[in-house]
Amino acid sequence: MYVLMRIALINSKEDLAGANIRDHLRAAIAEGGPWPLAQQHMLVFHEVQGRLIYQDRIDDTIDADLIIFISRHSSVQAVPALTVHVTGNYDAADLGGEPEALAPAAPAWMHAILGNLAARAPEGYRVSYEVTHHGPTALAVPSLFVEIGSTATEWADPAAGRAVAESILSAAPQETINLVGFGGTHYAVRQTEIALSSRGAFGHIVPTRQAGALTPAMIGRMREASRAVAAYIDRKSLSPAEAGRIGRMLDGAGLPLLSESEIVEASRLEWHTYLRVREVAETIAAGSRIRIHGLAGEGTPVPVDVNPDLVEETVKSDKDGFFAALSDFPVVSLSDGSKEVLPTFICFADTASRLASDITTLCVKLILICENAVIDGDHLVLRKVRFDPGKARTLGVPKGPLFAMLAGGKAVEIEGRRITPDAVQTTSVKRIPIPGLENYI
Repeated sequence: MYVLMRIALINSKEDLAGANIRDHLRAAIAEGGPWPLAQQHMLVFHEVQGRLIYQDRIDDTIDADLIIFISRHSSVQAVPALTVHVTGNYDAADLGGEPEALAPAAPAWMHAILGNLAARAPEGYRVSYEVTHHGPTALAVPSLFVEIGSTATEWADPAAGRAVAESILSAAPQETINLVGFGGTHYAVRQTEIALSSRGAFGHIVPTRQAGALTPAMIGRMREASRAVAAYIDRKSLSPAEAGRIGRMLDGAGLPLLSESEIVEASRLEWHTYLRVREVAETIAAGSRIRIHGLAGEGTPVPVDVNPDLVEETVKSDKDGFFAALSDFPVVSLSDGSKEVLPTFICFADTASRLASDITTLCVKLILICENAVIDGDHLVLRKVRFDPGKARTLGVPKGPLFAMLAGGKAVEIEGRRITPDAVQTTSVKRIPIPGLENYI
């Protein structure tokens, strides 16, 4: 819970955008309103001479638990923009700070402010993270930059200043999944979209152009400075070789690598519960892929077994319907290279017996709807009629369009003979034992 923090809001006298944001911050506070930042924390305004990128060790003279630098953003591409980022240098220090040094990040705060910017941005303004760049780096206190870009027109825009001010004052960070990011452009498009759709909160982000400078030591500094528990690689922006190299360094650092969909799904669970789900999945099938459906919050994950033949036939019959229905179930499904859905699921211990019954019921109902199936005591009996190419060839039907017609249920003519679909069909019967089947109907 973020309470009783001393937060420094720092701008430069030389920075038009910083003054714009500062003035709107003060005005909004004076007007009153439900501003969590002002109500729950102690705010301190501070103005400095010179550029903010050179303010190394400013926390030696300012008593703060968090520093928010309010600033302008400059770019050769004059696109109106509202951005948030943390500072650091992956190699040389061309714009302040120290070489190969990273400032402590505040991922949850950046995540909260980024979301607020997306909700409040004036029309025509792009909202995004920026990758880690420029100084200051010599800071002991977590910090972030919130900026207006990209020309003097936007720096002085009162609508932009008000939007940024309200986004800062409305920040009320929730529990996040702290991440480090790799790949992409300066504006971290994929990382921004992930953060806006999940609890994934990025600290330090490395752009594609600087990925080659990464070392295991730098990965370790990124993890520590971001307090990261996992990592994300924008694979489309990196070569397979570079993505693989980064992946191996992350593995060496003990940082789980998550895809975008995994970050979104993991956001439904308390982080340690999510890690435990992954551990349970590994005991079921090493290397399996988990898919989180309606499971949320925290609990003790346990495996739940369902009849393998029942699950297999359900997926064959109506995979989309099966997954759609599972979205309402507090459960996790697994897949591996050979099967789209394994017959062992994961749920919380207190719902295990009920979930096994619910999934069985779902499977039985879908099969009865989609297949030629009947109930015989404690058995679900599936009767499947299929086109038999062997029978067709025996009757002199050449492979090709006539096969397709027969398989589609149409009769064909061969040398004056009429061959009907039922003459080239094979019927199979599969019996699936389900003890107490009548209870699942």
